[in-house]
Amino acid sequence: MFQATSRLFMAAALMLAAPSVAAEEIVGLWDTGESHVEIYSCGELLCGRIAELDEPLDEDGNEKLDENNPDPALRARPIIGMDLIAGFSRAGKRKWEDGTIYDPRDGKTYKCKMTLQRDGTLKVRGYVGIPLLGKTVIWTPVE
Repeated sequence: MFQATSRLFMAAALMLAAPSVAAEEIVGLWDTGESHVEIYSCGELLCGRIAELDEPLDEDGNEKLDENNPDPALRARPIIGMDLIAGFSRAGKRKWEDGTIYDPRDGKTYKCKMTLQRDGTLKVRGYVGIPLLGKTVIWTPVE
């Protein structure tokens, strides 16, 4: 009787634990407030591209381009579809570090770390040098 009850308890515990593991994954579509970013696996790391912009056209009605890129050869590439984040590795149960994030508004690439919050949002911190010198934004999952 004890063994059967013990096995039943273990099975129930495993079933209850499974959704929390899946909820901690950040692969998918995220709303940044200005765009949707698709985070995906790139080998053993995580990367992300801009999947959609809230305002995809410039003031002339043309597709927004990466005009501020320091590489003149990349200034004509569309922002939609462009890689935004790269090189993230898991640094804990809810943390990813050692990545970079590109800001098409200023054409700069920053060091970055991401933390999945308990409420399901993603805290993204871009910084120069050390995390203390940076900016944090909160991304929300797209349903």
